[in-house]
Amino acid sequence: MLLWASLLLFAPVCGQSAAAHKPVISVHPPWTTFFKGERVTLTCNGFQFYATEKTIWYHLHYWREKLTVTPGNTLKVRESGRYRCQAQGSPRSNPVRLLFSSDSLILQVPYSVFEGDTLVLRCHRRRNEKLTAVKYTWNGKILPNFNKSWDLLIPHASSNNNGNYQCFGYGDNNDVFRSNFKIIKIQELFPHPELKATDSQPTEGNSVNLSCETQLPPERSDTPLHFIFFRDDRVILSNWSRSRELQLPAIWRENSGSYWCGAETVMGNIHKRSLSLQIHVQRIPVSGVVLETQPTGGQAVEGETLVLVCSVAEGTGYTTFSWHREDTHESLGRKTQRSPKAELELPVIRESHAGGYYCTADNSYGPVQSALLNITVRGVGFLGDETRLPPTPGPGDSSHSIYPAQVELQSLYVDVHPKEGDLMYSEIQTIRLAEEGEANTSRTLLEDKDVSVVYSEVKTQHPDNSAGEISSKDEESHENEKLRE
Repeated sequence: MLLWASLLLFAPVCGQSAAAHKPVISVHPPWTTFFKGERVTLTCNGFQFYATEKTIWYHLHYWREKLTVTPGNTLKVRESGRYRCQAQGSPRSNPVRLLFSSDSLILQVPYSVFEGDTLVLRCHRRRNEKLTAVKYTWNGKILPNFNKSWDLLIPHASSNNNGNYQCFGYGDNNDVFRSNFKIIKIQELFPHPELKATDSQPTEGNSVNLSCETQLPPERSDTPLHFIFFRDDRVILSNWSRSRELQLPAIWRENSGSYWCGAETVMGNIHKRSLSLQIHVQRIPVSGVVLETQPTGGQAVEGETLVLVCSVAEGTGYTTFSWHREDTHESLGRKTQRSPKAELELPVIRESHAGGYYCTADNSYGPVQSALLNITVRGVGFLGDETRLPPTPGPGDSSHSIYPAQVELQSLYVDVHPKEGDLMYSEIQTIRLAEEGEANTSRTLLEDKDVSVVYSEVKTQHPDNSAGEISSKDEESHENEKLRE
């Protein structure tokens, strides 16, 4: 009754994951075959995950299972059969099969041997009686033994060492003893890893996470592993590290290919690689191509800089931008870059640059053209606004004297083609000092006279020389210029 009450404590907790860690049985001495009468200690390990108050043991022999509950995690046994253990709330461990033999010579092998381990075989006579010679066979073939002891050591065991083993012992009187057969199967330390990706068909520019997944057995769950990632057998994406994950912050179409990963023990004696995973990076074609200018509005000032900005609303990867004039369709410039926008600078704008412009963008799906943008070029004078002030009267000068008038000059933007060094004006304002000291002002608006005049110098005269009239020195007119009175 007490046993069954104890078993209730070991029932799986509702909702517990089926992948819960199993406890592991260790055997001391570390063999699976013993002589009758010998005693073996079993230890149920793995309690870092479970409570350790009690352990239940399952002993199966001749189709009958016997249950034993111990206060700790050890059990001493001397009977053949299959043993399992279970901690509170855990699944049952994998079975350990023990054989207690009445033979005079036995072959002892470890309970579990994993690839990369050193396989130790021991030919043992009852009561440790002396042997003069020992031979080991594997699948009927005699194995050389260079070990000074009678034990056979096979380093770096692998599946190639699987098979049927037996040993022969020789006594003092040339007696020959033959052991039992032992079938040994080297266990896989970890399976070939599997490479997984968060997305095998990502869009360009997005991130992708890779994981190299494998599983260690419960008996070797603390074995450290290193991982490495490759693309197309040539490109190393990471060096060996303890991390089984790798993040690719941004992936591009040229990164499409065959990806795989490798896993190995820290000592490097066990190395395995995954199958290849094909990753196809998707590219978004360009669309919504727009041509703009800086300064904005498509208006440029002659002699200044104009920047043509070509941009796309959508499109990934490397994009080739090209700028063109409508009248010639010749390319003004080309740029290829991984960006949704590119700029072309025209350093010095001339009147001849006025006209229609467009740009194209192509990321390998064919060029997409922007709408036409008309650019106008505004002429500019060679001098900016200027104000000339009359000189200050000196001692002895009468305030009734006529001084050179104050002249305010403003740039005239008309459809003319001045020569270098010419001055262009739209308004000439003269100021005369009257006898009373008051100023009389007169204006001449050239724009109101439908005239295009180029002046190289403008000044006013004193009253005794046609006072109040404006004269020009080295005045030049184009052949078709007309002055309206």
